[in-house]
Amino acid sequence: MKCKRALESERRTYFHHAIFVSRFHQLPKLSSSPSLEVQNNSPGNKEGEVMAGSESAGALLKPTATRPLRRVKSLQEMPGPNTLCNLYEFFWKDGFGRIHEIQVQLSWLFNKLFTPRLLKPFLSPPPHKTLLNHRVNMVAQVLRAEGRAPQRANMESWQEYRDLRGRATGLISAEGEQWLKMRSVLRQKILKPKDVAVFSGGVNEVITDLIKRIHTLRSQEDDRETVTNVNNLFFKYSMEGVATILYECRLGCLENNVPLQTVEYIEALELMFSMFKTTMYAGAIPKWLRPLIPKPWREFCRSWDGLFKFSQIHVDNKLKAIQSQLDQGKEVNGGLLTFLLVSKELTLEEIYANMTEMLLAGVDTTSFTLSWATYLLAKHPEVQQRVYEEIVNKLGRDQVPVADDVPKMPLIRAVLKETLRLYPVLPGNGRVTQKDLIVGGYLIPKGTQLALCHYTTSYSEENFPMADEFRPERWLRKDTLDRVDNFGSIPFGYGIRSCIGKRIAELEIHLALIQLLQNFEIKISSKTEPVHAKTHGLLTPGNSINVRFSDRK
Repeated sequence: MKCKRALESERRTYFHHAIFVSRFHQLPKLSSSPSLEVQNNSPGNKEGEVMAGSESAGALLKPTATRPLRRVKSLQEMPGPNTLCNLYEFFWKDGFGRIHEIQVQLSWLFNKLFTPRLLKPFLSPPPHKTLLNHRVNMVAQVLRAEGRAPQRANMESWQEYRDLRGRATGLISAEGEQWLKMRSVLRQKILKPKDVAVFSGGVNEVITDLIKRIHTLRSQEDDRETVTNVNNLFFKYSMEGVATILYECRLGCLENNVPLQTVEYIEALELMFSMFKTTMYAGAIPKWLRPLIPKPWREFCRSWDGLFKFSQIHVDNKLKAIQSQLDQGKEVNGGLLTFLLVSKELTLEEIYANMTEMLLAGVDTTSFTLSWATYLLAKHPEVQQRVYEEIVNKLGRDQVPVADDVPKMPLIRAVLKETLRLYPVLPGNGRVTQKDLIVGGYLIPKGTQLALCHYTTSYSEENFPMADEFRPERWLRKDTLDRVDNFGSIPFGYGIRSCIGKRIAELEIHLALIQLLQNFEIKISSKTEPVHAKTHGLLTPGNSINVRFSDRK
């Protein structure tokens, strides 16, 4: 209650301060000030504009006698909830599980940028300051101002584990020139739609097994239609699909008896996510306290050990198969892993790291999104019917789709975009500024950690009218010249540091949704309960999603 009153008090304080400032600026200017000032009536300097670099910023900061000036504020003047309220919210009210909701609450209290003022800045190395950015124009300008190698938010624990075990970094954890090198290699095989299209056959084989598994699971229920916990089903589908592309082999995730190696990997993944919150709690604790609180770090390392072990087994198996072909004088052909091993553009350790990190990142992007999509389609049968009619008209009921068929069905693509708007896998993203920026009237020094609140922008009425509603049609183009671009929803990121596996995830989700709707009508079940999102590192369903898969008549 005290924290709530404190937040309300702060909000009233900032409101009265804003009125005072607005009245102050109506007074005639008597003399120039030596403090930093910015022109505020230039059409090129709209609210929230970013100016990067010393030259552009310096030119803009020069006082002028002919135009009104607006002072550039320092970070110390930036509003935000106080430290005690944050500690109460996160450690007492399970704020780590509600980060997406807290984003929205704070964006209502603080209009532009704000800083959370947690204790961690005093206990950890730079970047010291974390700022939250929830205005779509500022999000767009920050991302557009990025250099050739944007730096993600602090991933110190990932790097520490790799240093401890002598492991290389992968595309997710690498930075700078090392990241640029890896991306330039990997992009040759998985970045362009035409390159990913060749995986359609392998993905469709996995979808065939997925549909068989649905028949098996629903036969175990009294109504012979309900599948409980589709989250688990789609997790196994996603893992099988991503591994088919990355490792060029099947894992058996959708079989009735899953192989032991695959079970161990699934357990390692589950451990990684189950201990996320514990790691977050420990994130504000300096390293010298680990001997007193050893469990979070020990389990963090154990889960990574399991993930790397699994990847190394499959990479080594592929390497042996390639060597056998070469020894027999045969030509070596294959997919992504074969390309990496044969080209030798990455070291073996770098291949281990990239296969591990891409599988980790790819599984949940697809599984959570498919779970939410089936939930939304079950709740909105009128939308589902329109999508089904589009599939029948463009493809037919029985034809198996491939990548080239997807552009003919804009509504199925719109369903994916709208699902990711409502339930972005990453509710926020981070960047460390690589130069001084002026954002929203504040001077943001180089090395500042900037959090981009994607969940908040996705639910903003300014960005998306009727934002709480599931309306896939908002993403449809009116004609061939129309573009529906909106920085309010960028689930795969933007620019050069956007998700390199985007095309793979889209392929797996599009092909799966098309064939699920060709075979089944997805309906609410007697076991279907309201499902709310929960932040668990990623934005996950807070409880099991249970729906009916009724045979199409």
